[in-house]
Amino acid sequence: MATDKDFEVAGKGYDTAASPVRRPEFNEYHDIIRDPEFDGLTLYEKKALLVNRELDSHGMGKYQWWIFFLCGFGYVARKTRSHTIANVDEIVWDRYFLDLMWAQAFGLVATPLQNELGFPTKEYGNIFSAFSAGLTAGAFIWGVLVDIIGRQYAFNLTCLISSVFGLCLGAPSNYDGILVLTAFVGFGVGGNIPIDTTICLEFIPQNRRFLLALLSIFQPLGVVVTSGICYGFIPKYSCGTQADGTSLPSCNNVPAGTACCTKASNMGWRYALFTLGAITLVAFFLRFVVFRFQESPKYLLYRGKDAQAVKVLHHIAKFNGRESNISLDVFNALTADYASTQSVDKTILGAGAKQLNSSFWSKIKLEFSRYKLLFANLTIARLTILVWITYIFDYWGFSVAGSFLPQILLTKGHEISVSEAETYRNYIIIYTPGIVGVLLGALMYAVPIIGRKWGMIVSSALMAASLFLFAAVNSEASNIGFNMMEYFFQSMFNAILYGWTPEVFPAPVRGTACGLASFWGRIFGIVSPIIAAYVLALNPAGNGVLYLGGGAVFICTFAILLMPTSRMGAQSY
Repeated sequence: MATDKDFEVAGKGYDTAASPVRRPEFNEYHDIIRDPEFDGLTLYEKKALLVNRELDSHGMGKYQWWIFFLCGFGYVARKTRSHTIANVDEIVWDRYFLDLMWAQAFGLVATPLQNELGFPTKEYGNIFSAFSAGLTAGAFIWGVLVDIIGRQYAFNLTCLISSVFGLCLGAPSNYDGILVLTAFVGFGVGGNIPIDTTICLEFIPQNRRFLLALLSIFQPLGVVVTSGICYGFIPKYSCGTQADGTSLPSCNNVPAGTACCTKASNMGWRYALFTLGAITLVAFFLRFVVFRFQESPKYLLYRGKDAQAVKVLHHIAKFNGRESNISLDVFNALTADYASTQSVDKTILGAGAKQLNSSFWSKIKLEFSRYKLLFANLTIARLTILVWITYIFDYWGFSVAGSFLPQILLTKGHEISVSEAETYRNYIIIYTPGIVGVLLGALMYAVPIIGRKWGMIVSSALMAASLFLFAAVNSEASNIGFNMMEYFFQSMFNAILYGWTPEVFPAPVRGTACGLASFWGRIFGIVSPIIAAYVLALNPAGNGVLYLGGGAVFICTFAILLMPTSRMGAQSY
């Protein structure tokens, strides 16, 4: 992995004679500086536009495909729909294979966990709240840190933290210990979305941004993989629920000598979590050892490290088997031109060596000034607030519906004599079409008459409607059908939303913006399963929970309707 030592030229000049790129003549600089597309752009945005053009000229090279698949693998761990055999189907939409994988897992293991440990039903939602608490802290802390320390280290550390604590999850024999480890897994997983989407966006060509939505295809894959792993382990190695709804009591709740659910007879959920921890460790190995990830050029630019940004672009070009068309001279010319037009000498983002050599207090002031970009004008302020509202009710709806759909499905299944094994099989049937939903969401990028905005409006409205319809029916076919419909449109909606969010915020606050959006959503994700658990206790059939989730998703629909259309598909700086 490249480190700052690899870029010691930063702030000390750059050997243009050694550059593989021919140094342009002055009139070529003049043509670039006076490019009409630069009108109205800040110094940083001008440099970022040149980076976009450079990466656009590469197309989807080997480096870009490595980034796409590694970010997608991280996404799976985040967005796994949690299902427990008896209780939960938590869809914590954090993004991609690992995200989904873990979110799905906690829902699927919650019931056998309760059977063994014997905690009361009112504490059932605590594991989801613990995971959400970790996700919340991770989204906020990693979202902010990725804009401060850079994409490179955050990219690897989030995956390492998830794998270490994930491998330990099967060890404790008490609920409190499991909750603590669950929170730490969530902390690592919570950073994946703001980091992985930010990284992917900053390395792919502008005309390939539909791939950001396509990253979410790893989420249903994560759900299917987790459902398959749990299907293989839990029914076979579990003392859990039978088709008639009865189960052995927890050994913690009965006198010694009474037949009960022992650890030895209930190892299935532990085997499943050990397997998922190992998969996460493989993802870390691929990120840290197999692929040498370079720091984002846009991060380096707004930190004033122009020389490092150029060197990274040359590395990417070499990796892709081509030559770079950019040099440090162009960035220096833009910086000099900007300085010649300013009457007041002040440090700004993207000012190159001047920014690096500025005083400590100037750097502190510049650091805080970045956050003003979230409310730079009325349009951006409106966008920021509406994105927060969308994420709040997105996470509310998905946490409620996702965490409790498996339990509701199992309850309805008991009423129509569907076995536990058949219920797990049905999970796989339900989640597989989510892959098609993601593909349809990515396709919306290429259909101008629909685009990102209307794609999100239609998919969120239909996802909410499917939850209401599910409350009104109870047959095996309808239960599978409406669950499948819900997950199909959920996959489509979140694919567009999570792919689009980093596009509309500039790189200096991109991670922070995505992290804050996830943070606000996660706050509600902590509370909503607890509220839903009490609603479920009052209405065991689960209809109240379905209405609670569906109503929240409809609020997302209205928030997206109010978003400024001008921010859909614009140039990403």
